[in-house]
Amino acid sequence: MKVIGITGGVGSGKSVLLAHVLEKYNCRVILADEVAHKVKEPGQEAYKQLVDLLSTDILKEDGTIHRDKMAAKIFKSESVLEKVNEIIHPAVKNEILRQISQAGREKRTDFLFIEAALLIEGGYLEIVDEMWYIFAREDIRRKRLKENRNYTDEKIDAIMKSQLGEEEFRKKCSIVIDNSESLSLALRQIDEKLGEYL
Repeated sequence: MKVIGITGGVGSGKSVLLAHVLEKYNCRVILADEVAHKVKEPGQEAYKQLVDLLSTDILKEDGTIHRDKMAAKIFKSESVLEKVNEIIHPAVKNEILRQISQAGREKRTDFLFIEAALLIEGGYLEIVDEMWYIFAREDIRRKRLKENRNYTDEKIDAIMKSQLGEEEFRKKCSIVIDNSESLSLALRQIDEKLGEYL
């Protein structure tokens, strides 16, 4: 089983490409965002620490964390945001490592993909066999984010500024998939690369 990290800036089309590999290959896809939601559930690794840090004010009646209430507390303070990240990021990484280990034992998949915008910053280079950079030109990414997510220019600027630049992605990733043009062209690049491993 080959473990492949999939990263790239917002709007580069990671989700669409991963939907293709899920459909076509014997693989598993772990989305870091979904894992981040999971580790905040009652009984999971980050839950108690978050409630201790932010108080029971962030809970719904059923005891689960209310996302909006939690967000409101976090965005008031840079230091609180840092503390929350210090709880969530390690918990996400632990859960991803657990899933990789489980998939390795089960020996049912050829590929395991991990998708996150912050894979490089999060220290996942030593976890994956390969890091793939999904590249798309900035003008294309902006167009997609406006059309598909109704993002404003201000929101796009803020997100792009918070993410690694193209040069850094290219330096750290061993494979670059260009998703600036047609989807079929990007999918062909993926099929060629995965075909080499099968």
